[in-house]
Amino acid sequence: MIKAENITKSYNNGKIEVLKDISLEIKDGEFVVILGPSGSGKSTLMNILSGLEKADEGKLIVNNENLSEKTDKELTQFRKETTAFIFQQYYLLPHLNVENNVKLGASLIGNKDYKEIITSLGIESKLHSMPFELSGGEQQRVCIARALAKKPKILFLDEPTGALDEKTGREVLNYIMEEKKKYGFTMVMVTHNPSISLMAETIIKMNSGRIVETIKNKKQMSAYEIGW
Repeated sequence: MIKAENITKSYNNGKIEVLKDISLEIKDGEFVVILGPSGSGKSTLMNILSGLEKADEGKLIVNNENLSEKTDKELTQFRKETTAFIFQQYYLLPHLNVENNVKLGASLIGNKDYKEIITSLGIESKLHSMPFELSGGEQQRVCIARALAKKPKILFLDEPTGALDEKTGREVLNYIMEEKKKYGFTMVMVTHNPSISLMAETIIKMNSGRIVETIKNKKQMSAYEIGW
């Protein structure tokens, strides 16, 4: 479970307020989309929920651990053991082939079965390919494989389809949802695309650093049912 209470965050010595009194709760295994326009604070909120950044004020409990009280070293260990990330930019290491990029994630927890994830994502024929030899969709699938090879308890995604065309974007979202069903991890996705939010169980709408609405989605749509 993720539970945030009265989280605030600012930059430039407090002159730029990014998050203002944020409180939320995310259940284990839940799929939550944080939705909002650029500059609404959604990516900063994801960074804090995942332990990439620390809040200025407030309390954050994740899987019964108080992240608010952890040192930077302890947060690094928490992320290693608990979370994985998929970003809009692929962040693949250009000097490593597909297998070794995925193996990086797997090695963090000693997972020797990472090739199963590569196969399930349909990129087993690209094992020895370098990132520059892959299409955008293939690179994003390598990112997904690398993240899931860690067997995370929580998967964080920041605009994972932002750099992809519609066809590839739908395929990537479908792959992610299939893996979520298989492994049961909690999933928190940041996006500005309201159509993608219809796939989630809970939609958290943000604007100007605040949560303005929380919606429980009674019927989740698939990646091939939503608009684009």
